[in-house]
Amino acid sequence: MLRVYLAGKVAVEDGGILVPEKRFPGRQGRLAFAILAWERQRATSLAELADILWDDEPPNAWETALRALVSKLRAALGESASIEHAFGCYQLRLPAGAWVDVEACDAAIHEAETAFRGGDFELAMGSALVANAIARRPFLAGDVGSWTERKREHLRRVRVRALEVRGRVALACGDPAGAATDAEIVLDLDPYRESAYALLMQAHVASGNPALALTEYERLRTRLAEDLGTQPSAATEAVFLDVLRARGC
Repeated sequence: MLRVYLAGKVAVEDGGILVPEKRFPGRQGRLAFAILAWERQRATSLAELADILWDDEPPNAWETALRALVSKLRAALGESASIEHAFGCYQLRLPAGAWVDVEACDAAIHEAETAFRGGDFELAMGSALVANAIARRPFLAGDVGSWTERKREHLRRVRVRALEVRGRVALACGDPAGAATDAEIVLDLDPYRESAYALLMQAHVASGNPALALTEYERLRTRLAEDLGTQPSAATEAVFLDVLRARGC
């Protein structure tokens, strides 16, 4: 099976043949491959590719520079993958059954959330671990640009969702300390995520510490009011009321 890695070190593995990141033609070659691999289900126009590569400021002779870059990229990939050119577009073609890490990441988080809702905690945990393992890796380290930042944000959101599933499975399986740890990591990544605050409050109650759960609620309420001018949602308020009942209030 051909495997494409975009998160972490960019690489292509085809059986016993490895195309490591250092074989790609420089920063732009690595970026061009990442674009074509992530967007491989559609053709990418030359103009769109150039805008991403040069961050909306392509040079005057960008078409010539782009053709040269793709030529070098094809040479680096060899027989592992092909880059087709037609109607002013490029598209990466991979063999049937090829595995791309960011696609596997998206599939895993969908499976994790679906499995958790269905009560299959073992599958939910396993898929959440896969999604988190991929999403936590640095994406195109050292690169800057709007496309790269959007993809990093996508992976960050996937990681947040994966950690929350992992935490909810931990809580459901009698590990409130593990749930609290994952909720705290989520809040480091997304300080306004109310569902993570709710998980953290529930974990504290399950640990026999509802007072600490109330402290977390107050932290959320203050942060929302001061930073966003809003109040906790009805769902979070419902968890807060459960905490009060747990304290006998």
